[in-house]
Amino acid sequence: MRRPTDSSDRPSRLSIFLRRQKRLLRPALLVLVLLVIGVGCVTTLRHFGSDPRFAPLRGRIINMLPLRITEIDVTGCVLTSETSLQQALGARMGDFILGFSVTAARERIDALPFVDHSVVERHLPGTIIIHLFERRPFAVWQNHGHFMLIDREGHQVRDQGMTGKDAEAFMQLPLVVGPDANTAAAALIDELSAQPDVRSHVVAASRVGQRRWNLTLRNGTTILLPEGQEVAALKRLAQLQENIKILDRPVIAIDMRLPDRLIVRENPVAPNDSDRDRDDTPPQAAPTGDQAPAAPWLSSPETGPRRRRA
Repeated sequence: MRRPTDSSDRPSRLSIFLRRQKRLLRPALLVLVLLVIGVGCVTTLRHFGSDPRFAPLRGRIINMLPLRITEIDVTGCVLTSETSLQQALGARMGDFILGFSVTAARERIDALPFVDHSVVERHLPGTIIIHLFERRPFAVWQNHGHFMLIDREGHQVRDQGMTGKDAEAFMQLPLVVGPDANTAAAALIDELSAQPDVRSHVVAASRVGQRRWNLTLRNGTTILLPEGQEVAALKRLAQLQENIKILDRPVIAIDMRLPDRLIVRENPVAPNDSDRDRDDTPPQAAPTGDQAPAAPWLSSPETGPRRRRA
């Protein structure tokens, strides 16, 4: 005969729950143990990687690893020099590729003068890929006392400033001055590039009346170009430089606005210097032709003899 069940012998609800969940406790404990071990390993590796006492051991381990840089692929590099890019990259062929910091390299490359931004990728087993997106400044425009980099169309290049990498770019580009000079600069600079002997002497080009240009040379001479005839004038100037080195002469200005002659303004000679030269110099035959002394303003047709201008 079945005996009635005593309520005191029945297990509690907690016991029943624990028995039912018992099969899940072991995996949870295992995960917890693995997590503790993983945290310990990470902490040890960080200490190993930063402690200078382990530097020789780290170097040996790195040298034993097979992953080396075998190729560096660069795209978009036009204005940036190969030397400056190599220095900013901070890695060379044969270096351990996992020791190469992509983030640090990208920050250094982005700081180069003509780089707007870059993309640096590491492709295992041994390739570094660099995509450069360069700013394309064409000239420096000075307008109302302000300097800015402009592109070929005359638009301002972003992130301007006279310090840092923009200052380096400023030193390498031609300078154009005045209103409307930004939009007219491309044609003049192209024409100057076709005459390298002339361009090498030019330090600035000033826009006059939004219709023509004055060139300033390294020695301070000003060249007045004719309106709409810059190509022909620069060709004439290049020929004169080849024949008589006119750009190397210490004159104040060379006026080329007349199609058939040059007007050269020379530095005036002090009266005392003239008297002293006359007193100290023995009598000589009167000079003729190109040996004749020039007046402060001298008009000389290219096809005829010099003559003084009244």
